[in-house]
Amino acid sequence: MLATSPISPLLRCPRPLLLRSTPLMGFQLPVVPLRGFRKRVSRIEASDSNEHSSFLGVNNSVMSTVGKSTNIVWYECKIGKHERQQLLKQKGCVVWITGLSGSGKSTVACALSRELYARGYLAYVLDGDNLRHGLNRDLSFSAEDRSENIRRVGEVAKLFADAGVICIASLISPYRSERDACRALVPDSFIEVFMDMPLELCEARDPKGLYKLARAGKIKGFTGIDDPYEAPLNCELVIQLKNGECSSPSSMAEQIIMYLDEKGFLKA
Repeated sequence: MLATSPISPLLRCPRPLLLRSTPLMGFQLPVVPLRGFRKRVSRIEASDSNEHSSFLGVNNSVMSTVGKSTNIVWYECKIGKHERQQLLKQKGCVVWITGLSGSGKSTVACALSRELYARGYLAYVLDGDNLRHGLNRDLSFSAEDRSENIRRVGEVAKLFADAGVICIASLISPYRSERDACRALVPDSFIEVFMDMPLELCEARDPKGLYKLARAGKIKGFTGIDDPYEAPLNCELVIQLKNGECSSPSSMAEQIIMYLDEKGFLKA
């Protein structure tokens, strides 16, 4: 065991320092008195000087009621979306991939994330099934809960975009009204990608065996079988079969990247 080494007194110390033993290192470390530290922090937080004011947030002092939340105030931080985008050298946005079950949404989302990462861009995938393992685990597949599922994902995607991240949301999201509501949250940075694959192809793939269960009547309200899918009318990108063949995931991801680059999302 190492012997404890004495520490020389510090010059001009305004008050005695606390000493704490560190067994692993075998010597003692000085600890700044917390009381004095708190006073100094308080002075910094209260300062109106130019040195510190740029780091403080702005409270608009307007009480609001949003939904069931009352007496809430929006607190705006000085470091905003623009500063975060400058740091990341990209623009935050939402790439919303919609389509039937089995159309390849998750596959394309992951391929897009991988391609962006390889080129030095920060992206994050919000996958419908993954989110039901946590954030949306309390929701069923009833019409009301499916609507709430999309609303929550839209709000989370908005936060990612505000953070400067390229958010890739992969969900069936069958109804136009719900997708349009998500678009309204980030109107200038919402890219809707429609995986326009024939029902026959999706059903032939049936990666989770859900079409088979739906055809057997064991699943009710399954999109494409006994519940409608409303195709986008004015989406930014449509991915379809070419000459009856499905392109590779990386090729489909490249279509999206080309759009992002063309619209300036891959630079701050």
